[in-house]
Amino acid sequence: MSPLIIEGCLGGQGLTVAIKDTLDVAGWPTRCGSRAFETAAPAQKHATVVQALLDSGWQVIGKTVLHELAFGVSGINEWAGTPINPQAPERIPGGSSSGSAVIVAQGAVDVAVGTDTGGSVRMPAACCGVFGLKPTFNRLSRAGVYPASSSLDCVGPMARDLDTLVAAMSAMDGTFVAQSPPEHVRVGLVGVACDPAIDTAIRDAMTHRGWTWEPVSMPLLDPAFDAALTVINAETWAAFGQYTGQGLLGADVEARLLKAATTDTEALLAADSIRLAFSQQVDQLLEHFDALVLPGLPRLPPLLADVRQGESVIDLTRYLRPFNLSGHPALSVPIAYPDSSIKTSLQLIGRKGDDARLCAIAAVSLNHNADA
Repeated sequence: MSPLIIEGCLGGQGLTVAIKDTLDVAGWPTRCGSRAFETAAPAQKHATVVQALLDSGWQVIGKTVLHELAFGVSGINEWAGTPINPQAPERIPGGSSSGSAVIVAQGAVDVAVGTDTGGSVRMPAACCGVFGLKPTFNRLSRAGVYPASSSLDCVGPMARDLDTLVAAMSAMDGTFVAQSPPEHVRVGLVGVACDPAIDTAIRDAMTHRGWTWEPVSMPLLDPAFDAALTVINAETWAAFGQYTGQGLLGADVEARLLKAATTDTEALLAADSIRLAFSQQVDQLLEHFDALVLPGLPRLPPLLADVRQGESVIDLTRYLRPFNLSGHPALSVPIAYPDSSIKTSLQLIGRKGDDARLCAIAAVSLNHNADA
């Protein structure tokens, strides 16, 4: 299945970019990967970030498929289509920005733009072996992005190399200025449970990069994951709950939305309390380190067949979703999975507003001849 659901050519002759179908592109409908928006009228104006790319001479080549309503992490979409993971066709492409990650991994486009509410840029980037950045919350404009209101969602780019990802950020945000890689990098390695091979891969990657690291704990990581789920459930129900009960949605999204409808005010207040405490915990750790390191995924992406038969995938965002709650910039960096051609992911977390420095820290890996 092609990752593109609308093909075209807009803009100049510069670098090419594909746009997730939750962002408006003037003249094209925004269908959010759902039958509920099948008859949507063409957008009247470009999303702010799309306009910025066009103004910088980029060429928009189409819109990409996604997990329906951007409310899922497998990338499976029976209505709009499920794009094939180029590095592991039998495994899920990841979501929700599935088509964006796939078209970049295919080499068919320089950059793809996705959105990340609970890992939806970093997760498919990790599944497909490319770079994916969730910027600091509110760093990039969400004007012209669905849903219109979100306290978690961020627009973010994916690319096969950091230079191109940085170029996209610079085009979308004039305050983003590329930085030279620092000579010395000190990171905190957050202790979490994951596939032992991924833990080994991360430690090897840090060694190859010449980083200095020490283990750190993050006691509020699991509560922050749960709190972020609470928030995304409430906000997605508010945005799309009206489409349930009409035969317009896939079974998985319908079920998740109906469950989300039960989110109450007390749960949201508790989630907001965790949001503040967790954000402070991350800030305090980053006073002592240039960045924090966690796995992008705790295991390899599961098989498509197993997910279609009911295998749970919610654990795949366990170390991604908390940083939507806190608002910190987070970068998915592809690294080699031991004894395999598949790449897994190292996730870097930076200080709020230091998105360019976070990319520069990741670039140290390239200067040390690592395999990212």
